[in-house]
Amino acid sequence: MSQPGAAGNAAPALALLFNALVWGLSWVAFKALNGVGLHPLWTTAMVYGGGLLILMLWRPQGLRDAVRRPHLLLLALAAGMTNVSFNWSVTIGDVVRVVLLFYLMPLWSVGLAWWLLGERPTAAAAVRLCLALAGVVLVLYRPGAVGATPTGLADALALLGGFCFALTNTLLRRWRDTPQAARATAMFLGGVGTSSALALLISASALPQAPLGSWLPWVLALTAAFLCGNLALQYGAARLPAQTTSLIMLSEVVFASVSAVLLGAAHPGAATWAGGALIMAAAFLAVIRQRTA
Repeated sequence: MSQPGAAGNAAPALALLFNALVWGLSWVAFKALNGVGLHPLWTTAMVYGGGLLILMLWRPQGLRDAVRRPHLLLLALAAGMTNVSFNWSVTIGDVVRVVLLFYLMPLWSVGLAWWLLGERPTAAAAVRLCLALAGVVLVLYRPGAVGATPTGLADALALLGGFCFALTNTLLRRWRDTPQAARATAMFLGGVGTSSALALLISASALPQAPLGSWLPWVLALTAAFLCGNLALQYGAARLPAQTTSLIMLSEVVFASVSAVLLGAAHPGAATWAGGALIMAAAFLAVIRQRTA
């Protein structure tokens, strides 16, 4: 008699794992596309442009609802910078290092929740903050360097992306009464608009001279993967408790790290692994805290 219930619980969890797998392996496509001359900014614009088109065909009222709510411009910008920063950083940087810095959610969320939601930090939040800070110091540390600071564009983008990710989630909580279609449309518009605007400002991000067939299949596959991943996320998140969803989504770090090491896209040292363990511990404690939120 317990088997149907187990199967029912497994399907949403597997859907969330699939979404995490898509994001955890997306770096492969972005690096491949960068290799044939398509800058990650243009890749992001194309992928989210395709997603926006499908969303508008499916939920045409979303654009109208979004335009009527100017405050969603901030959500669009935060979501757009999240995607731009993550996609660009995993393309040019050490994947493990980038993913760990990106997932500094506990660090940024404490301050943002206090500022935007009026949630004063608790003792538990202070512990998570200390763990995350200790982790980032270890991840950023390089032998011979003075202090622990970002050492390149990839590090800076990963930290910026993580902050924007936390801001996006905080704004979604603050404006949770806004129609879902309006929020989703604003986020896709942000992804397209932000990446396109930055791509046009950077001369190195011009459209590739390589034959269309060398990069179009990758873009189409990435668009399909992200769309399927998003559908899987909607299915799983609607059927599982929020803390369970958050915990499963942390598997993205595992998928990205293991695949990057196996494929030679990352060479983490002991300090990076130790820092990553502290960052993941802080994230795990933040998930557990949701049970009483």
